Amino acid sequence: MLRPWEVQFWLEDSPGKTLHTKLINKLTTDIKSGRLTSGSMLPGTRALATKLQVNRKTVQQVYEELESQGWLVTKPRFGTFVSEDLPEQGLSERDESLVNNTKSASELVEFLYQGALCSYSGVEANNDGIPDTRLIPYQLLARTYRKVCINLSRRSNLGYSDPRGAIELRNSVRKMLSEDRYMTCTTEQVCIVRGSQMGIYLTSRILAPSKGAIVMEELCYSPARAAFESNGFKIIKCKLDHHGLNISHLREILQCNKVAGIYITPHHQYPTTVSMPMDRRLTLLELSRKYKFAVIEDDYDHEFHYQANPIPPLASLPNAENVVHIGSMSKVFAPGLRLGYISADEKFIERAAQEIVLIDRQGNSITEHVLSDLMESGEVRRHIRKTRKEYESRRNFAASEFARIFADKVSFTLPTGGMAIWVDISKLVKGNDLSNLASKDSTLNTFYTNEQVNPTHIRFGFGALTEEEITQSIRNLSHKLQLI
Repeated sequence: MLRPWEVQFWLEDSPGKTLHTKLINKLTTDIKSGRLTSGSMLPGTRALATKLQVNRKTVQQVYEELESQGWLVTKPRFGTFVSEDLPEQGLSERDESLVNNTKSASELVEFLYQGALCSYSGVEANNDGIPDTRLIPYQLLARTYRKVCINLSRRSNLGYSDPRGAIELRNSVRKMLSEDRYMTCTTEQVCIVRGSQMGIYLTSRILAPSKGAIVMEELCYSPARAAFESNGFKIIKCKLDHHGLNISHLREILQCNKVAGIYITPHHQYPTTVSMPMDRRLTLLELSRKYKFAVIEDDYDHEFHYQANPIPPLASLPNAENVVHIGSMSKVFAPGLRLGYISADEKFIERAAQEIVLIDRQGNSITEHVLSDLMESGEVRRHIRKTRKEYESRRNFAASEFARIFADKVSFTLPTGGMAIWVDISKLVKGNDLSNLASKDSTLNTFYTNEQVNPTHIRFGFGALTEEEITQSIRNLSHKLQLI
């Protein structure tokens, strides 16, 4: 049946910082006011996305969210309609204020949350250097899980445990840090967390905003920035150059500002992939000791370095008393395992454990014992060696394909490790609009900063792609860039 009129929506005056919240607020307001009556048919997601000039997935997520709340109902093969049985309305002003008396999320947090929902909904995660889950030794994991479950149940050892993590895994991590990372630490200086992001967030909770700001690289890991901002920290951006963090600019910042800590990715700077040389590392630690600020070292991909030996972590060098070293096993196996660690002085670890008691009580004891078993048996080391060769091969292939397909229209420095390449596309951009550049295997440099900058680079993730997929992805990217 033809609609007598096409429903129009105007989002400019709708409250909300993102298109997602603006559309939700507009639809619910129109339903409450009676503009959209019960039984009214809404435009299809594709049609509405085109009219509003937004991503179709945004409209799909809004419809799904409002349907779960009872505002809308979807009838297969017919469309989406305003529900006949609407949620309870008409709260008093007092009750309305109580319901809405919550702290709103920042625009960055809301953006990250919507991205997480996309991944959960089955939409492919943005690939800016994620591992290939097809390389996971599933049978080995399954056997180890079974063995660990049997052993723990026989010993009646599946109750509450140490919030710092299973002692077995903490010992295994300590050995790894000592033997593979040159670090001297005790088991009491290790805390197990659910991935590096939890380690970053705990650190943001433990450090005090009253002590000063957090310094971050001008292009950085957005979830880390969101974590520090959510706990009241002012963020100061430090310039980058072809060797990573610009130490001269850092000195200027320290002379003019109170600084509580600096968050840094020295092994392979995220997102530009460059490795910080030893002289800068030593200078950074000297400054940390002089100005008494913490150094939060996010060592997110230490295992994947392809040229000779990786430079020792900051936490292993002289004057490293103020370093909080954060690592993850997500790149080794898969993000779904949710295991990471913090290494710092005992007082810091004790504070981290106190925070864990409040939000999580403890981690996943079974998975922690499984990983410890795999580390002690040498299986983790063997898996790293195997996947390191595979990722190095994919890095080299991706580099050759960029050179073959783009010729001299793009440029990059071959990264010494990691799972992504930082590609200069400025010759192709030339001031053109890249807002519609949709590529699941690359991310524009504008994503890594909250400053108004022009797109000049992309971070291309090759780790999760086979050679055939790398070729196809680079071809697709070339086609899109040539059409700008």
